[in-house]
Amino acid sequence: MILEVAILDIGRGTCDDFEVAYREASPIIASMPGYISHELRRCVEKPNRYILLVKWQTLEAHTVGFRQSAEYQRWRTLLHHFYDPFPSVEHYDLPLVC
Repeated sequence: MILEVAILDIGRGTCDDFEVAYREASPIIASMPGYISHELRRCVEKPNRYILLVKWQTLEAHTVGFRQSAEYQRWRTLLHHFYDPFPSVEHYDLPLVC
């Protein structure tokens, strides 16, 4: 399992519109092969910042299966214009057992 982590900074004054668009886009990512789950959380200290956490079966399910799909184009159309600046995305391995 791979955890995708994206910090999303949303343009000032557009958070309500972003949340509406996210609700519309959410089923898109959930329908993709290799998808496990996702959640979006709003930052308490910076209300225009969100964190998107997506669990994928494999890295390729995200980087190839989703990002190279027609569905991703719809996701992009709905959400990308809200980002300021464009987010960095990182992928994390399985949790470590300490």
